[in-house]
Amino acid sequence: MDRLTSLTVFAKVAEAGGFSAAARRLGMSPAMVSNHVQHLEERLGARLLNRTTRRVSLTDVGQAYYEQCSRILAAIEEADQTATALQTKPTGRLRFAATDALTSVLAPVVADYLGRYPQMQVEALMVDRVSADVVGEGLDLVVSIAPFPDTQLIVRRLTGYRHILCAAPGYLERHGTPRTPDELPGHNCLHHAAYPFGDDWIFDGPDGETTVSVRGNLLTNGTSLLRAAAIGGIGIVIAPRFLVGDEFANGTLVPVLEDYVPRQLRLEVLYPHRHRLSVKVRLFIDALVERLDGSRPLDCRTELPRQG
Repeated sequence: MDRLTSLTVFAKVAEAGGFSAAARRLGMSPAMVSNHVQHLEERLGARLLNRTTRRVSLTDVGQAYYEQCSRILAAIEEADQTATALQTKPTGRLRFAATDALTSVLAPVVADYLGRYPQMQVEALMVDRVSADVVGEGLDLVVSIAPFPDTQLIVRRLTGYRHILCAAPGYLERHGTPRTPDELPGHNCLHHAAYPFGDDWIFDGPDGETTVSVRGNLLTNGTSLLRAAAIGGIGIVIAPRFLVGDEFANGTLVPVLEDYVPRQLRLEVLYPHRHRLSVKVRLFIDALVERLDGSRPLDCRTELPRQG
């Protein structure tokens, strides 16, 4: 028999003063109640209850055992209530990692989450490259702009996004503006190490898909360094459109090859468990989904100026 159930039955008999009364409260037969108590007595090698035709009372051993059982059952009930509360109201610390390129994208999500749940603590690790070892890193989830093709994590797509080619006006004045992707091998092409296609840049253009192998003197996993190099006129950069919005607005960078669109990629959230997801994680994922509606790509939410 289940030991915890037997403890519960014994405690209920002691409180109700009889097998029949305990059976009614527990919703089981008197015979089953008797079997549970007998199982405990046989296991302990001691009589717990004095039985007469009129009433049931605790023996000395039974009284001491009941006091301990009551404390154990109360602790279990408190633990159950705590677990239930944690599944209905977020508490504690949420720890996630994301590439630093997503800082501007995730900032309003985190602000909204903390505004709704001020009792929460968020530890946001903005790194050059995220790891798929969420459990080993002690993370609740990862937000990624790079695919994890072999991960065992649960992957939920948030929205699409595209890269865009851009350069400083000074670079284009010195080296000319490419009109087709075939001209890119003659330019200094810079990109982030997390760009999934490496030196093979893939475009959808007027004549279909085009792949061009490029080269450049800067490959980095630092988003700030990549953006600074582009602003400094070092070369043509390929970057997520949402990463260079401010630079387009102030004119320090301008788009290149606007008729040739790099392949759309995915913004994803990855987490280790689908079932019984903690409420703090579930609500943060809900906030991501609410803010990053997948009905249209992330980069289409801000119009970028076209060059004449």
